[in-house]
Amino acid sequence: MIGTLPLAGMGVALMLVAAPALAAAEAAVTAASAVVAASPGTGARPRIGLVLGGGGARGAAHIGVLEVLESLRVPVDCVAGTSMGALVAGAWAAGLSPAEMRKELAQADWRDMFLDNPAYDELNFRSKRLQQRFLPGSETGITPDGAVTPPGVVAGQKIKLFFNHLVRADSGERELQQLPLPVSIVATDIGTGERVVLRDGSLTQAMRASMSVPGLMAPLDYRGRRLVDGGLVDNLPIREVRERCGADIVIAVNVGSPPLPPEQVTGLLSITAQMVVLLTEQNVTASLATLRADDIYLKPELGDLTASDFERHAEAADRGRAAAQALVDRLAPLGVNEPQYAAWQRRVAVRERDLPRIDEVEIAGLSRVNPEVLLRYVEQQAGAPLDTATLNRDLLRAYGDGHYEQVDYTVLTRQDKKVLRLLPVEKSWGPDYLRMALRLESNLSQGSSYQLRLGYQKTWLNRLGGELLLVGQIGSRTGAGAEWYQPLDSAQRGFVSAALDYGRERNDYWFVDQRIAEYSSTRTRLDLAAGVNFRLLGQLRLGWRETQVTNSLETGVDIVQALAGAAPERASGGWLLALDLEQADRLYFPSLGWSLQASYYDSPRRDYSRVALEARGAVPWERWVLSSRLSWTGSPRGRLPLTDAARLGGLLNLTGFASGQLIGDDVAYGHVRAERVIGRAPVGLRGELRLGLALEAGKVGIPYTVQRSDGWLNSVAVYLAGETPVGPVFLGIGRGSGGSVNAYLVVGVP
Repeated sequence: MIGTLPLAGMGVALMLVAAPALAAAEAAVTAASAVVAASPGTGARPRIGLVLGGGGARGAAHIGVLEVLESLRVPVDCVAGTSMGALVAGAWAAGLSPAEMRKELAQADWRDMFLDNPAYDELNFRSKRLQQRFLPGSETGITPDGAVTPPGVVAGQKIKLFFNHLVRADSGERELQQLPLPVSIVATDIGTGERVVLRDGSLTQAMRASMSVPGLMAPLDYRGRRLVDGGLVDNLPIREVRERCGADIVIAVNVGSPPLPPEQVTGLLSITAQMVVLLTEQNVTASLATLRADDIYLKPELGDLTASDFERHAEAADRGRAAAQALVDRLAPLGVNEPQYAAWQRRVAVRERDLPRIDEVEIAGLSRVNPEVLLRYVEQQAGAPLDTATLNRDLLRAYGDGHYEQVDYTVLTRQDKKVLRLLPVEKSWGPDYLRMALRLESNLSQGSSYQLRLGYQKTWLNRLGGELLLVGQIGSRTGAGAEWYQPLDSAQRGFVSAALDYGRERNDYWFVDQRIAEYSSTRTRLDLAAGVNFRLLGQLRLGWRETQVTNSLETGVDIVQALAGAAPERASGGWLLALDLEQADRLYFPSLGWSLQASYYDSPRRDYSRVALEARGAVPWERWVLSSRLSWTGSPRGRLPLTDAARLGGLLNLTGFASGQLIGDDVAYGHVRAERVIGRAPVGLRGELRLGLALEAGKVGIPYTVQRSDGWLNSVAVYLAGETPVGPVFLGIGRGSGGSVNAYLVVGVP
């Protein structure tokens, strides 16, 4: 059943007195505990209720407390938990021992768990290209009711799959009411402010609801409610265990975060976090006031451990163990002899279930998305045992398509058959999206520039997954474009596409090291293509390209027509064959992987062809990442016109030279880089801060402008680079052949 209690009294004034009131309540509990003996008497064993409070990563301290209770043979009659306490309580009631919990937390990748999308190499080609052009976090839904933002920074996709694994839901959903040890999980109805106690239904859904910190993790739509973190209303649910099992003695473990000092409450994020902490401590104070003299209150000394320090779970567990051992004189009398404890263990034991053999695979809940599009990732076969590791990987790949709020599963029995039911939830803010990207760049040779890009994407134009993308941008390049993409089958292996793009940008031309001309170049391009997707590996496409380019002199000497060997500007058209393969673990700063791009363009009208090849690779080595890039652009037939010429210069493209300073035909480039990882992004963000050194070499075989040297040119660059919520950041300086020097600050999406 679900119990509710109205949420009241959460005004700002009460927030300001929550911390002092909590301290007073704790002092009263400690004083009472010192006066009254803990022994329950000589009669029947007292009923014991265990309360595990919320506190994010600090909640790993509960594991240490459970270890001490286990060593003292203390039986528990019911358990209630909130937030991280709900995770530990649910896992324990589902049969995980404290030792198994330690092992599972040690094996979990907590940084990755708070990133919903799979690794970059697990995304399909379309999703990769969207991430290259737009910030994933900028997605805003466009609905008939207006613009709708996602309900949380984290959707909880990987977290929910981890819960499934933790409580062994792969052998069948764990239901709260079926667990031998009564367990209650507390959540909050974000719409009404009510306290919601979950005593029946899905264990993993209850755990997911109770951990949904508002603003960080999306609320869970469950049984007609939108549920979030129970800590807002009852972070230490003492009353619940008294009601649930009539507990005579309550063991309450409080791991809540202390308020920040006033001088640290400065920005929007810190103010929001402080409000949540004060609201939480307010209800904890009320809960502590209900403790009796026989109850036992534990507050582990967690020091500087924060709610986000999940990687310090072992330390938190050790501190929880120390806190329980400090009260062993009060806990020990609650223990029973070995036969009695063994009998209790048998009573609360959860029967192990073998992994089922799946008879059917079905999908429930889709209205817009074609089920076959999701099933293209699922390798689980009917008649085979359930392979949860592969299934989790496949569901993450499906989630990476960008159509779902979450993709979950359950195993159910129907007419003596085991059915694997996939449970995708389509985005409530879809299927049309507004996306954004921003780039700011400043360098010594060309000053500062910016670019703002907006995209409007319409998905699921038909049952095969047709899409339309409209793009507009202003800044150093101003223009607009439209792209239509139409899969030809439900597995989206084959496709046709069309793209029209118009852009106006600045192009500089150099004489040796002097910029002598600046042109405004206008380009109009039409592409019609058909192609094949190689699952997650990449794409091959063949099509026709029409291009029209005009140049207008802005400042300097009009040298375009005089450039050595360059054909005059006019419209061109030709066949384009392009291959894109990519298997890198990250978009901006891969630690492992490779990519290959190759294209061949042939223009009968202009009597030339163009080949462009580029290969990249990266491998980790201890705290270093070693990477390389090789490229070549040239014309097997004829001479490249100025519009299709290759350019060198710019960040990690001969860094010591200005962007695009070297231009011509038969252009080769290569670099090797060594990057030292000197920092990592906090939980919820992917990326690292790196200090890098790049050794570069490049050559323009047929230069179109006068260069310092016609042979190989060298450059060395030193830089700091990192990934931020607004894209990659580079701060670096390069020195090239002849003493040319350039420095860069770049922020944002290329």
